[in-house]
Amino acid sequence: MDRYKVFLGLLFVNLATTGTLVQAQPKSGEIIHDAEHYVLLEQHRERWAQEDKANKQRLEEWKKKNGGKPPNFLYILVDDVGFGEFGIPELNYVRGYSTPSLNKLSDQGLSLTRMYSEPSCTPTRTAFLTGRMPSRAHMLEPKVVPPEGTGLHKDEVTIAEVLRKAGYNTSHVGKWHQGDVEMAYPHNQGFEYAVFPMHNQATFNLMTEEAEVERWANGVSRDAAQAEMAYTLDDNFRPYGWVLGLEAKEGGKAREWGVKAGDREHNYSYEYFLKLNERYQDQVIEQLRELAAKDEPFFLNYWPQNPMDFTRLGKKFTQANGGVFVESMKQLDTWIGELLDEVDKLGLAENTVVILMGDNGHMEQVLGYSGFTDMVYRGFKAHSTEGGMRVPAFIRWPNVIEPDTYAGDIVHVTDIFTTMAHIAGAEKHISRDRVIDGVDQTTLFLDGDTKGRRDYLHIYDGGKYSKTIKQQFKVHWPAPGEPSFKLPVYDLYRDPREERPLKVQGMWSVAYFGDMKARHMAFKRKWPDRTEKEISGVPYEGIENLRPESIALREYFFFAQKLAK
Repeated sequence: MDRYKVFLGLLFVNLATTGTLVQAQPKSGEIIHDAEHYVLLEQHRERWAQEDKANKQRLEEWKKKNGGKPPNFLYILVDDVGFGEFGIPELNYVRGYSTPSLNKLSDQGLSLTRMYSEPSCTPTRTAFLTGRMPSRAHMLEPKVVPPEGTGLHKDEVTIAEVLRKAGYNTSHVGKWHQGDVEMAYPHNQGFEYAVFPMHNQATFNLMTEEAEVERWANGVSRDAAQAEMAYTLDDNFRPYGWVLGLEAKEGGKAREWGVKAGDREHNYSYEYFLKLNERYQDQVIEQLRELAAKDEPFFLNYWPQNPMDFTRLGKKFTQANGGVFVESMKQLDTWIGELLDEVDKLGLAENTVVILMGDNGHMEQVLGYSGFTDMVYRGFKAHSTEGGMRVPAFIRWPNVIEPDTYAGDIVHVTDIFTTMAHIAGAEKHISRDRVIDGVDQTTLFLDGDTKGRRDYLHIYDGGKYSKTIKQQFKVHWPAPGEPSFKLPVYDLYRDPREERPLKVQGMWSVAYFGDMKARHMAFKRKWPDRTEKEISGVPYEGIENLRPESIALREYFFFAQKLAK
């Protein structure tokens, strides 16, 4: 019977992709998932339905004890940290630093040992916000050099918008990195209150005169007396005037914080960058207090810029490791400890789900200097090998989620979107007109290991379909035209660094992987991705105190874009 169900599931989904078997299509009114979900659903429908019924009853009973309110959510996304950088004290000690607050958090809840992000920060953030693979939203890669002229589309439905419809108050504090066009700003994407830097924090580390002092940048100084600058003709080659930290409320315009028009030395300095980070820490605690005082369910989204911080200037090194990212990570560990202490002081711990995870692997370009390393998995930020996508992840919900537990089930960042919506009772507000890649992992969160609903993952490098995971096996797709029997298949349990593809032992799987890819692509044809044109717009609109130098930078951007067309 089980073999028959497997065959039937594959048959239904394969026929559904051609449109010849209507019954196999997602039912009207249901969330549309990727094709592979229906292969699993056909085999586990009855059990999952029973689990869903039990979960609903359990959450309703919890909600009744909580005065009729669903739980709060505090989601913390840490920049550029791969698996093992915190949460495992032994790995701290062998590399000469400690993260006691984060290690404590991992002990207080469920550790997701097979959590996958996207390969880099902008795509991961899009995936969390929308519950969709970032390629669907055409948010393909992080853009470092401003301006960008693109951003998260206004018709993407974010987790903030979903929760708002269910009565949640929403605030965002910290890094955003979803574009510099007005529709993409967080206060236009479901957050009632937002404080955020317009661009990636790498601008401070790579494009300032202080960065030049530490040799992270060359030729930034504008001192005309320097002989080496005598050959510089294009002043726009290294941009100046990009927008910095913004603050805004829903329905209003953003306002740039702490800047002085024309003051290059003040605006583009490490001093401003460090003050911005400190301000975000102060503001996330302020927001926590304000949200708690309303006595209504809330979603607080905290994306700190630490630990990406290249500078050694003015730092007091307290860790034996001596790496600059490690020292910045130590600061962040203290700050997160303070935030979680405030959750306890406000009496919020038992009715607040805390989720903390990394957004992608380490930054390869600063290995050694940063103090981080690739450890178990091969690859780094922007790589689709495991080292670029396997990240630490912990979930705490006292008296609901068992403390000091582990799960080896596959979880993708998109699953957080769908699971939060289900726990909040807001799943009816998830869009039904597009593919939602995130699957509901409520049973895994509540009941633990082996209760997950995903055994697969489709992986993109930017817009290119690159790799496929099914259970413990992973395919690296070769160039078109390669014979299928040569498909490189890796066993991630035996070869976590993806260095020794299976030979004869993996040949049995190549046909299934090919079919899996075909099903996925068929669904993409039925529900196409957004295009670059759809997400493009005018940078820096909607800022009430936009500086003249920012306007000048935007004008140059328009000029350069016209030449490109």
